[in-house]
Amino acid sequence: MLQFEHITTNPKILGGKPIIKDTRISVEFILELLASGTAVKDIVEAYPHLSEEAVKEVILYAVFQLKSNVFIDIPLNAS
Repeated sequence: MLQFEHITTNPKILGGKPIIKDTRISVEFILELLASGTAVKDIVEAYPHLSEEAVKEVILYAVFQLKSNVFIDIPLNAS
């Protein structure tokens, strides 16, 4: 299994959502910033306690999670 240096979970922080270690910044939040067009360098400037490597690892983490999930298409019957 792939190990992530900068990503962790803790059930006592944000309900166990994946976060960047030693912060309360969620992987989800960083992905939202990136999806909205915010550059990695701009995120690091706005949150100077984050490293560029940690922000980039968020993307790798998301890819790993998608690859390791199984998606099942379940048709719903409309009544």
